[in-house]
Amino acid sequence: MIWLSNSTLQRLRDQLRERGQRPSIVLQGVVSPEMAEGLTIVAEYGALTEAMYLMMSADGEVSNDEREVLRGALRALSSDTIRSVHIESLLDSAAQKVVEHGREARMEEVIAQLKDDPARAEVAFVLASAIAFADNAIADAENDTLNELAEGLGIDDARATELLDGVEADLASSNTK
Repeated sequence: MIWLSNSTLQRLRDQLRERGQRPSIVLQGVVSPEMAEGLTIVAEYGALTEAMYLMMSADGEVSNDEREVLRGALRALSSDTIRSVHIESLLDSAAQKVVEHGREARMEEVIAQLKDDPARAEVAFVLASAIAFADNAIADAENDTLNELAEGLGIDDARATELLDGVEADLASSNTK
């Protein structure tokens, strides 16, 4: 199983925190605390989860290893505040959106949500990369997805290579432990 190192996940979490708080969510009418929590989670982690889901499903199969990498990444990014029920809901939503709108339209939407925030864009790219490496091989469709994501998010080739090298270094160090 592939995991990003704790230091990488902490760096990604800190990178997200440094960018500041997300804009306030305005809720109309009576909203339960659970609903408010769910909407906040979607606002913070929805696009990141969908980017990871697009990578997970790029080769036509969603493996348990990929799901575990996604769960671990979201828990680490949220400092263990996001619950399994929320993660599964985010995954189900991402899958449903792909069924309803298609991969290409969803990729365009995810890119649109992330591209104006370089910190979130890089976090999404690194997390998608970790998903691609989850089964120890990057399929052609996964490589194409990574390239599309990097290009759409405005991550140049040099920076994409640097980020991928960091993921590979994490994998190499986790395989020697």
